[in-house]
Amino acid sequence: MAYSQTDPRSRLAAASAAASPAAGAAGYGTPSYAKFYETEPQVRTGDASTWLVRGQNFVLAYSHVPAGATLRRPASEDEYALLIPDAGPSVEVTCGDERVMVPGRTLTFIPPGASAIRALSGGRLIRVLTSAATDLVDASSNAKKYSTPQPNVAPLDPWPSPAGGYRLRSYSLDVAPEPGRFGRIWRCTTLMVNYTEPRPGPRDVTKMSPHVHDDFEQASLVLDGSFVHHIRRPWGTDMRHWKPDEHEICAGPSLTVIPPLTVHTSQQVGTGINQLVDIFAPPRKDFSAMDGWVLNASDYPMPTTQQREAS
Repeated sequence: MAYSQTDPRSRLAAASAAASPAAGAAGYGTPSYAKFYETEPQVRTGDASTWLVRGQNFVLAYSHVPAGATLRRPASEDEYALLIPDAGPSVEVTCGDERVMVPGRTLTFIPPGASAIRALSGGRLIRVLTSAATDLVDASSNAKKYSTPQPNVAPLDPWPSPAGGYRLRSYSLDVAPEPGRFGRIWRCTTLMVNYTEPRPGPRDVTKMSPHVHDDFEQASLVLDGSFVHHIRRPWGTDMRHWKPDEHEICAGPSLTVIPPLTVHTSQQVGTGINQLVDIFAPPRKDFSAMDGWVLNASDYPMPTTQQREAS
C-alpha cells in the first residue's frame, strides 16, 4: 500500500496481496462501472425510479422517490442499510413492531424481517442489501458479470448480533472530523459504510493512495462531483493474463465495484464538492481494529478471536 504519512490509513497493517497466487489462471475480477445518469433505471414503480448494481455479497439500490412512495422488502435474515444523504428527504420506516420517522442526513440499519420505507418527502434514497435479496441481485445492471462467482472474494459471514438485540438503528452523517480518524465509518452485522469527508476541488496528484484488498470488493458510490477510478491488475508470470490499466471517469450518481487484488485509488476531479461513499460486505476487520474509527462500534461487536479463526 502507498499512503502518504498524513493519511490515517498509513497505520493499517500491510496487505499481503503481493504474495497471493490467486491471480494466475483464475485471473482478476472484472470492475463494474454503473453510471446512473447515463442509463435507465432497472425498476420503475409509479414516479419512483431505482437503479440496481450488485457485488458478490451485496446489491445497491439507488432510488429517486416522490413523497408518498413506499419501498418494501419481504422478510429477510439479514440487516440492510438505508442512506439518506440529503437534508430534505425524510421517511417513515416500519419493521416488526417499530414505526420510526427517520430524517435526512442519516444512515440507518434496518433489522431482519419484512420492512417498508415510506417517503414523507421526495428525494434520493440509497439501500444496500446483502446478496440474499435475490430479486434485486438478478435485476442488477451488471448481473451477468456474476453468472459465475468473481474470483478471490471471501464469502459473506455475518458478524455477531448487535448489543441488546436487533432493532432499527439510525445515525447522523454530520460527524465532525478528528485527527487520526479515517472518514465516517459505521457497521452492522453484514455491511460497513464509510461516508468519507467531502472533498472540495481536484485532488492533489502528489498525494494519491494506491492500495490493494486481498479478499473483498470495494463499492465506491459517487454522490456528488466527479472521480477518476484508477485500477491496475499487477503483472504475473503469464503474460496472457496481463490487462491494461483502467482510468474511468465517474460522476455522481454512479457506483464502481472494484475487485480484490487490483491496485486502485480514486481521484476527485470535480471543481466543487466531491462526495464518495465506500461500501464493504462484510465489515472490514482492519478498519474495525482501529481505535475510534467505527463510530457505532459499541452497538455492533467484532467477532471473537475464535470466530475469526473459524472464518
